[in-house]
Formats: sequence, structure tokens, C-alpha cells
Amino acid sequence: MAQPSTTYKIDLNLTDIDRSIYENLRFTVARHPSETEERLASRLIAYALFYQESLAFGRGLSDVDEPALWEKSLDGRVLHWIEVGQPDSERITWCSRRTEKFSLVAYGNLRVWQTKCLDPVRTLKNINVVALGQEALADLAQDMPRALSWSVMISDGELFVTDERGQHEIPIEWLAGERTTGN
Repeated sequence: MAQPSTTYKIDLNLTDIDRSIYENLRFTVARHPSETEERLASRLIAYALFYQESLAFGRGLSDVDEPALWEKSLDGRVLHWIEVGQPDSERITWCSRRTEKFSLVAYGNLRVWQTKCLDPVRTLKNINVVALGQEALADLAQDMPRALSWSVMISDGELFVTDERGQHEIPIEWLAGERTTGN
């Protein structure tokens, strides 16, 4: 029998000074049985980094034809496809062809992955890749409660997450493309 997903109730206070976004968001997100806490934390950070009113979580690990997050137009076109992790170059190319804008939030040890998977796709025009600091992400993701309350502040390209354990500075580095202030 397959294990069920774990449900997390999220209370996210988002202050994105760079894009003039100030939102108090409440939502529920499912964590797939094979998903690590680091990947879930990365999805939540991706949600904050690329937040738009129409941004939604995809089925991700449950369905390879869907991203971790996406923004769709009213007519069903995918405007923004967001992945997390370290997909191979074929997956990055496949995803970028299905959307106007493709973003990737990469985490973990990225040295070999950058050379092997990211370098071959750097010429794609619609991709943005941001790397999260490995140690800070691991610290943030450790023993995450199922009722999660985060205050996320983004200012001058710096990302801070405050939870019940204190404030975490999550180093972010843009490896391809750049964070834009518009859609």
C-alpha cells in the first residue's frame, strides 16, 4: 500500500520589497512521501521568490508532466513553469519549451550539476536559475512543523525567513537569467 502525502498548513507573511509585494498568505501544501523536507522548503521559497496571484503548486513528483509550481493564463497557457532541484539538461529544455518563462530553484551540492546539466542550456532565452545556500536551507528545513508560520522578506536580492526558531538568511545566487521586478 502506498504511503499518503503529508499535509502542511502554511501561514506565509511575504514582504518582497524588490517587487513591492506585501501579502499574508494561507494555504495547504502536500508533501509527497518521497519528498525531502529540503525540497518542500525549496518549493515554499520558490513560491515566495516568484509569487504572483495566479501562482499555484503543481503535482510535481506525482506527475512528471507538471512542475513544482506554475502560473497559467485564463485560457490555460503556461506562463511560468517553476522546477526545484537538479533536473538534467533534457528536462530543463523540455520544460522551457512548454512555457513563456522557465525558472529553476536549485539546491544541494551544485558544482558537478552546473557543469554537466546547466552549462549546456545556458543559451535558452527564457530560463532563470537561482541556487539556494545548502547549509542555510538544511537548517531551515530541519524538523519543519506541519503547521508552518514563515515571515519571508526579500530585499536587494537577499532572502530572510523568520520562523519559530529565529531568522534564517538564505543565500541566493542567480546562475542563469535574473530576477525581474515584473511578471
